[in-house]
Amino acid sequence: MTTLYGITNCDTVKRARTWLDAHGVAYRFHDFKKDGVPEAELARWLESPGWEALVNRRGTTWRRLDDATRAAVVDAPSARAVLLAHPSLIKRPVVQWGSGRNVTTGFDAAQWKSHVVSPV
Repeated sequence: MTTLYGITNCDTVKRARTWLDAHGVAYRFHDFKKDGVPEAELARWLESPGWEALVNRRGTTWRRLDDATRAAVVDAPSARAVLLAHPSLIKRPVVQWGSGRNVTTGFDAAQWKSHVVSPV
């Protein structure tokens, strides 16, 4: 089953959930705020799609970090530490498609179509 990771009140996550519902994709929702960041999954995500894709440098949480913390995010281990400390820094949503081998970050309907067989 597909798993969608994010935060309930995130507008992008809301759009993603609406898209999945409209395309008949069964999924489980994992809320970072309520359920935490799954460390084993985070380790896999840091490898693929990679730490650069996971760190949301455009959001308010990133802007609120002090300069030293932002400057210290330079590789997977440093990204892991800051993402665990600040789950809102994870680019949302993170989606593990089917078996979980294919992982995407953010909402991109065109990209997502390649992971979904449209209902008849």
